[in-house]
Formats: sequence, C-alpha cells, structure tokens
Amino acid sequence: MPGGERLPVAPRERKPALAALAVLLILLGALGATVMVMRAGDKVSYVEITQPIAAGDQIPESAIREVMLSENTGLGLIRWEQRGDLVENYRAAVTLVPESILSNQMITTKDNVLTAGKSLVGLSLKDGQFPKGAISVGDTVAAYVVGNDAAKGQNGAATSGTSGDTAGTPRDTLISNRLIVKSISSDSSDLGTGDTNVTVIADTSAVGPLTIAASANNVALVRIPPAGGN
Repeated sequence: MPGGERLPVAPRERKPALAALAVLLILLGALGATVMVMRAGDKVSYVEITQPIAAGDQIPESAIREVMLSENTGLGLIRWEQRGDLVENYRAAVTLVPESILSNQMITTKDNVLTAGKSLVGLSLKDGQFPKGAISVGDTVAAYVVGNDAAKGQNGAATSGTSGDTAGTPRDTLISNRLIVKSISSDSSDLGTGDTNVTVIADTSAVGPLTIAASANNVALVRIPPAGGN
C-alpha cells in the first residue's frame, strides 16, 4: 500500500425508522401526560352533609350542600343532581356528621325505616301455620297462639284482650291483628320440606308475646283482607 493513502471509510448507515419510532414515543408520552393532567382537573358535584342527622331521619336540603371533587369511580358517592330523589325517597342509614361526603352505604330507602313504636320480628313457620301462597309482602295479618299454649290459656283465668295488639290473651289467643308482612323467604328443598321465614312489622307491645309463641313454634298467621277487598 503506497504510503500516505487512507482506507476508504464506509458510509454511516442511517436508520430513519428508529428515529421516527423515538419521536412517536416522545409524542405519545407527552399526550398521555396531558390527558392525566386534564383528568385530574375534572370536577364532579357531590353531596356533602352540613348538619348532624340521626339514623332513620330524612336528609333535608337544608342539611346538604354541593361540593366539587375529582371524579371517583367505585366509591358510590351521591351526586348533587340526585339530591331531589335523595330527599324524597331515602333516609339516613347511620348517623351522619357534618363534612362527610354522602355515599350509598350511608343511606337506605324510606320503606326500610321503622317508625317509633314499631319493631321487626322474624317468624319461622311450617306448612299449616300460615296460608301458603295467600300472603304477600305488604299484607296485614293476625297472629294467634296455637297448640298447647293456647289450650292452657283457654283453661286459665287470665284476663282477655282487646281487638288489637295484646300482651297475650288466653281467652281468644290473639296476639296481634295489625302485623304487616315485610318479607317472605323459603328454606324449602325440591322435596317441599323446610320452613318459611316471614318477617313482620309489629307494634312494640306485641313483640314479647309474639316472639315467645314463635320460639315455641306455637304461632299461626291469618291474612286479614284489606277494607273493601277480598
């Protein structure tokens, strides 16, 4: 090789595809960051409690206010535009304190709230202790003591009761004729065996006699037709 001569240098290979990919990744990253910032700035109106509200009470508009928060999914927060339905159809399921953001877990429908002097009583009934297929949720029923306890009562010398709820009336065995059926569920198997669970709303004065008779399996329900109905 003659002195002073240099070897030819190979031309540098260009990779335009890799350069374009790098630029694209940079743009996508910038776009993603922009979207995250914009979403973080999105605000939604929710309901905030401003006054103490006892469990079971109505939630008046005077006790709530609008609060703007970042949108949260899965928390079940009550939106401000739902306040009309909230006030009309729902009640506090727990005691609500000021500055709390209202959620579905903190409210219940007004139909689930018991008024003063009322209690829920659960009865486990077998066939023959109630008119199967003839009572439904919302029906008014009467509860009677049956079996040996009723016979003992009829032979005893206790005082008789009235036409309404009583504290136990041995003469006519009526416990209450103002029970409202709250729910009905059956434990029956495919063979038709098992108990039917009936939850009723009862006056507090009838709870004692009713639960005593129910625990001894000595209670029967009778459906009372509505006024003017069948």
